[in-house]
Amino acid sequence: MATDVLVALIHLNLAAAGAVLAVLAIRPVVRRNFGPEMAYRLWVCVPIAAAAALFPAAAATRIVPPGDGPHFDPVYQASQGLMHAPAGALLSLWMAGAVLAGLVIAISQLRFLDMARRGLAGPAVAGVVVPRIVMPADTDARFSAEERALIRAHERTHIERGDPRTNGLIALAQCLFWLNPLIHLAAREARLDQELACDALVLAHRPGQKRRYAETLLKTQLGAIAAPLGCHWLAGRSAHPLEQRIAALRRPAPDFQRQDIGAFVMGGAILLAAYGAWMAQPPAPAEGMPPDEVFVVHEVHHMQAIIVPPVHRP
Repeated sequence: MATDVLVALIHLNLAAAGAVLAVLAIRPVVRRNFGPEMAYRLWVCVPIAAAAALFPAAAATRIVPPGDGPHFDPVYQASQGLMHAPAGALLSLWMAGAVLAGLVIAISQLRFLDMARRGLAGPAVAGVVVPRIVMPADTDARFSAEERALIRAHERTHIERGDPRTNGLIALAQCLFWLNPLIHLAAREARLDQELACDALVLAHRPGQKRRYAETLLKTQLGAIAAPLGCHWLAGRSAHPLEQRIAALRRPAPDFQRQDIGAFVMGGAILLAAYGAWMAQPPAPAEGMPPDEVFVVHEVHHMQAIIVPPVHRP
């Protein structure tokens, strides 16, 4: 049982890592041609690829070449070698790391909520099940009425899109795949794409307020604190995400034709991710294949020779 779970986790990690690399490679092109919303949706390929890796692999057709004894290909031998690993100990270590990662996220979230109660955090959306907008205590002094309206529109858009629940699932994936650095990189980049998509949707209804929106982004950079479970105004404290968000405001929104093409590209990416993850699995043993351990029984046959003398007839 422990071996099966460990093998499933390894397959999930490998499939998810491959999908992350693919999304990281194509998302700039998708964002430039089809808009930030389509680039953000590309990240759904990662869980789909991971889920596809759990489907039963295709049975292999293995040919035994001439010679003594059965012959196996290297992929099959490597997968069978995992069966002899200390699966129970490795699975316990994996689960301990997942629990520790969950504790780190919980402590960070409690720290954020404590600062929010003191009016030192925000603008942000806090919570997963019942998300709420968090604003700093000095909101009226720091932001004008127009800027406050833009901030609240941004945070309400997050809630309406279901982004806090998505971020909760991202945090869960970070706990489950705590040993995979590509998952943590994907979590950061997916949340940045989420902010870019939210910016685009807010400005789609306010096309004449791009300059004011950019100025508000610059103001919210001061003292920004990330909410692990929720949505925050900035995707990190560094200036690099902020530069990307302001640069994205200058790009024109894609027209309906490009959006339709982007939808087809999105569908193809999902199918390719699922099929690629499924095909990348080690082939399942073919029916009638020899067992992993072959015992050869040597039989010794004893022969007895009887010499019959010739008979001479008269």
